[in-house]
Amino acid sequence: MSEMINHSFTVEADQQGKRLDQALSTLLPEYSRARIQQWVQAGEVRVNHAVAKNKDKVTAGDVITVNAAVPVVVQDVAQALDLNIVFEDEDLLVINKPAGLVVHPGAGNPDGTLLNALLHHAPQVEHLPRAGLVHRLDKDTSGIMVVAKSLPAHTALVAALQARTVKREYEAVTVGQMTGGRTIKTQMGRHPKQRIKMAVVPEGYGKEAITHVRLLQRFDHHTHIRVQLETGRTHQIRVHLAHCRYPLVGDPLYGGRLIVPRHASPELADTLRGFKRQALHAKALTLQHPVSGEMLTWEVDLPNDIKQLIQVLSDNLER
Repeated sequence: MSEMINHSFTVEADQQGKRLDQALSTLLPEYSRARIQQWVQAGEVRVNHAVAKNKDKVTAGDVITVNAAVPVVVQDVAQALDLNIVFEDEDLLVINKPAGLVVHPGAGNPDGTLLNALLHHAPQVEHLPRAGLVHRLDKDTSGIMVVAKSLPAHTALVAALQARTVKREYEAVTVGQMTGGRTIKTQMGRHPKQRIKMAVVPEGYGKEAITHVRLLQRFDHHTHIRVQLETGRTHQIRVHLAHCRYPLVGDPLYGGRLIVPRHASPELADTLRGFKRQALHAKALTLQHPVSGEMLTWEVDLPNDIKQLIQVLSDNLER
């Protein structure tokens, strides 16, 4: 979110000979020099109606105009939203996030997010980085998340995630019949052409991503799997499974064209066509309590839409 600013200045004698960015830093002291330099580089600053460079010297009488976009800083607000709380004490909050709930405010979702709900439920998290959110789930991924409620807990949880001692397990339904479990180990980074996507990239162009997959049930053209994350890259499970040509059912970003099996029952065909989110659920979480040191495990049931999908796939098995 941004707003436009419009300024016009006439260079005075005391600014004579200064660099353009230096002069503007004096004329617009409320903005950093780095931001002013960005405006100049973007052509949002003109001297005597002409595009200029940061290093250009200004002369008394020059007219400098600035027409630039400035990000609007929005204060996150507390909102009384329902939370499905699995566990809570003075240091931790464990929740079961429904599909459709955004974790952090952002473009298109300025409020109504999990962060807004946390600020209402536990106001003290306002003083923690990202309101105590140490990891995230995509908007349309359901399941278990842990939130820090104190600074010691936040520090310890961030360190545990970095050390890969937090065990995170998911259940998912993929397109395609897997032949067996596997460990997927690649480099991951931003997609080179589609910037909203992540991708498997060559060595040296991304970060290590490791995903462990175990089969739970095979259907005629789909597979119910259990997934354990060793690393936590953005969209990791979705990217890894699509890379192996077993994309998640319903994945709007990585799933490709919908394929309805030739011999699918009408019920299965309707279910697949109507499944509009990735069939991915954060099922279980195991970690050492950041204050007491106790090992804790939480597990949450599959949501109804994935349960229904699995039931229909099972009913459609060829016999």
